[in-house]
Amino acid sequence: MNISEFDYELPLDLIAQMPADKRENSRMMVLDRTNHSICHKHFFDIVDELDEKDLLVLNDTKVIPARLFGIKEETGAKIEVFLLNPSKGEETDVWDVLIKPSKRIKSGTVIKICDDLTIIPVKKLEDAGEWQVELHYNGNLYEILNRVGNIPLPPYIERKEQSEELREFDKVRYQTVYAHNEGSVAAPTAGLHFTPEILQKLKDKGVEIVYVTLNVGLGTFRPVKCENILDHKMHSETFEISKEAADKINNAKSKGKNIVAVGTTSVRTLETAYQKFGCIKPCHDSSELFIYPPYEFKVVDKLITNFHLPKSTLLMLVSALAGKDFIFEGYRQAVENKYRFFSYGDCMFIE
Repeated sequence: MNISEFDYELPLDLIAQMPADKRENSRMMVLDRTNHSICHKHFFDIVDELDEKDLLVLNDTKVIPARLFGIKEETGAKIEVFLLNPSKGEETDVWDVLIKPSKRIKSGTVIKICDDLTIIPVKKLEDAGEWQVELHYNGNLYEILNRVGNIPLPPYIERKEQSEELREFDKVRYQTVYAHNEGSVAAPTAGLHFTPEILQKLKDKGVEIVYVTLNVGLGTFRPVKCENILDHKMHSETFEISKEAADKINNAKSKGKNIVAVGTTSVRTLETAYQKFGCIKPCHDSSELFIYPPYEFKVVDKLITNFHLPKSTLLMLVSALAGKDFIFEGYRQAVENKYRFFSYGDCMFIE
């Protein structure tokens, strides 16, 4: 399957730079796979779309302020360090990171972020600009990051002149209201539309809600660069499913309820677990699952998701669920009706 099959034209002015005034006021395109119909609503209408026959699965990961700015202790040169994830198989204070400018760096270089945090590159990794580093700090790492770090907004959200007020705004709005477990470098953006009030209304209708955790890495959003998508390799991302969540999901499936995933990260968590165990089991594991047409879904029945970048693995995943032609018709209508795209944009409900 060629990557060009998942490309589309998007006017730049449709890339959302700011979220909707209120989370629930985002627009929501509803794609009905049964009769191949498309209708246009708002996210607050999700309360009318779900009922007691649905179980909602949310990713409760929390975005860490992973973008750090420091200086090269030897020369005073400015260095940017982007924390990606703790290195696989290493102790928790060894991380994989992106460093800019990478050419100025060598093993053993001391990068001072603040008095309580210093970063020392250890080994250059295969991808350009990626390093394995040691973090040396005094106190709790996440408290330090919350004090000195910056929320890592995607590059298509431009913040050339970022005031302190805007930084604080992004810290709130680029985070779901139910974010709990720290570890992601990007938000599970389909969840950004939910409010405590929406969640309560769904519970009042009998919709069961469970939480899983997948720590979103940069690889999820990177475009596929190889011509044949089968040559693409997904980055590994850690996930966790509690016993309570596993029991509720398995019970719902046995009763014929619909499993409604919020975001592609929830999809990959559930589908990875099923592939490994043949059911949903409590686990702490990792996913490198690449979902593309004609993947057969074992757990997920419905999906709430944002509009995704051209040539991305996320676009391939939603195409596998709804059918590529149907998804691209939805995207054509989204452009025509000036929906807002990507992380801070509008959403789609595939039922």
